[in-house]
Amino acid sequence: MFRVRQRFDAVRVEDVSQATREQLERLRLAERIRPGQSVAISAGSRGIARISTILRAAVAHFQAIGARPFLVPAMGSHGGATAEGQLDVLASLGVTEEACGCPIRSSMETVVAAQSAEGFPVHFDRHAFEADHVLVCGRVKPHTDFAGEIESGLMKMMLIGLGNHAGAKIYHRAIQDYNFDQIVRSVATQVLANCRIVAGLAIVENGYDETARIEAIEPTAIVEREKQLLVEAKRLLQRLPFRRVDLLIVDRIGKDISGTGMDTNVVGRKFNEHEALEQEWPKVRRIAVRDLSPGAHGNATGIGVAEFCASRLVAATDWNKTRLNCLTSGRIAVGMAPFDFPTDEAMITAALGTVGLVEPADARVLWIRDTLRLEEVECGRAYWEEASRRDDLTILTDPRPLPFDATGNLPAEGVEALAPSGSEN
Repeated sequence: MFRVRQRFDAVRVEDVSQATREQLERLRLAERIRPGQSVAISAGSRGIARISTILRAAVAHFQAIGARPFLVPAMGSHGGATAEGQLDVLASLGVTEEACGCPIRSSMETVVAAQSAEGFPVHFDRHAFEADHVLVCGRVKPHTDFAGEIESGLMKMMLIGLGNHAGAKIYHRAIQDYNFDQIVRSVATQVLANCRIVAGLAIVENGYDETARIEAIEPTAIVEREKQLLVEAKRLLQRLPFRRVDLLIVDRIGKDISGTGMDTNVVGRKFNEHEALEQEWPKVRRIAVRDLSPGAHGNATGIGVAEFCASRLVAATDWNKTRLNCLTSGRIAVGMAPFDFPTDEAMITAALGTVGLVEPADARVLWIRDTLRLEEVECGRAYWEEASRRDDLTILTDPRPLPFDATGNLPAEGVEALAPSGSEN
């Protein structure tokens, strides 16, 4: 294996707190929000860069105009679909009452705010519904299951996030009969009409897991603006350095990393758990996962996208949380356990025996930390010639063997243990 550094578009927001305040000030919300009125701010379960700082700046803005802001967990069925579990998820992301300077009101209770055009109830978090105003805050990015003009972002936050478990369950069922685009537009229309949305706060990230854009959006402009931001997010999305891979070794998966544990847009399995479609890239033949992110709180949704895993991942999985999340989303296969092995060496050896006639030493192998951190990647020797020709790649080390220890395992800290002095990771 040898290490490369990728070059992505490095557009970034230097001061996310200042950018958040400036964007909210631009909407002149003080003209609509009276002193003493309450403002519910959505807080999701994804590992968004600097999310605690962004939420704190939003809270400070509303406090400055005399409002009473508070946070509400907006994560559907995550955290085991309990109020306490969702508080734990937020705390693991650094989102606490102390850090953000306001109360957090967590509950699984919802209000049926309306009926959709398709005939099912539109659920909305009770605390948010009872607030005078709601700020919808979330990251805009490609969805891990669905493709369209609108994917993962403020619109999805308004229905699946703020719908809590009851909403997420009925909306995912409706998507099975209709499609994501229709249901997200249908429900968001009712939420915008009935749930006092005062603004959206959209976040777009670059390929270095950094904030590339923060933008406050008027409620009437959310639909059209989110389409445009999704185009930008797709352009900035991190990627694997090569388009064809025999074996992808992943140190960790988790809901704090992606909705499917690993981003299916990155590994090329958005529409099929174990094989890329003809027009889908990259083409990854096998995936082997070593462990679960601590920030996942036992939810191993996405484990079923891999063909192989280490037994430690299975042991770290809270199967009740995982099943609940997968049953709610309707994507059952992503919660099914792959073949597991007691050591990394046994797992990798088994995986390499299933990639065709290529000998293991010549296999196209990539080793990554997770699908959010792809600036530096460990690459099999088979990629050396191509990497040497690529202007967007910098080779950081000579090829060397995988560093198995005496027990047959790779370093506990994963691919980061191999970072040379001065490396970004």
